[in-house]
Amino acid sequence: MMDSEMTRRASSAPIRSMLRRRNTIVVVVSAGVIVGMVALTYAAVPLYRLFCQVTGLAGTPQIATAAPGATSAASVTVRFDANVASNLPWRFTPPDPVKVRLGEEQQVAFTATNVATEPILGTATFNVTPFEVGKYFNKIQCFCFTKQLLIPGERKEFSVLFFVDPSVAQDPDAKTIDTITLSYTFYNKGRAALEDYLRAHPLAAHAPQ
Repeated sequence: MMDSEMTRRASSAPIRSMLRRRNTIVVVVSAGVIVGMVALTYAAVPLYRLFCQVTGLAGTPQIATAAPGATSAASVTVRFDANVASNLPWRFTPPDPVKVRLGEEQQVAFTATNVATEPILGTATFNVTPFEVGKYFNKIQCFCFTKQLLIPGERKEFSVLFFVDPSVAQDPDAKTIDTITLSYTFYNKGRAALEDYLRAHPLAAHAPQ
């Protein structure tokens, strides 16, 4: 009987070893999938932003280095919209509407004031409506997606340099649009981001108002 039991255990040892290896492989593969999903989650936002900037999807303006200059008398009116998230105590004000000729370089400035009693770090996103003109609205200079610190009571101007691509006049879906709206929304980066920023820029919280 003892010999039979030892024989049974010996014969089952390779099976147990194989099962352990299989379980180890399953755990490693599962962990790899989880890590990969987390990495994709973090990469999704910048990749989506890049895709929108290239295609003009969802009214995302294009990035340019210079305006071609006005090519005709055709013009559009550009309006501006300024918004803040509910947890951001800033007063954010848009510039007045401007009328620009197609291809003409134009500069405007938004203003923001921190009405809170502590420094706040914000960042802005943007879009253009109607969405059909997003790929024709080109920004040369912009304050979007960069960290902006305002200390209590501080007021800053944020400039935007842009032009509208003359080829919009040849697009059957966009050529009849005579008014474009450029919208910005500022968001609070939060306490952790603020503390990290102040550690990297120790004099920033003492900037003159």
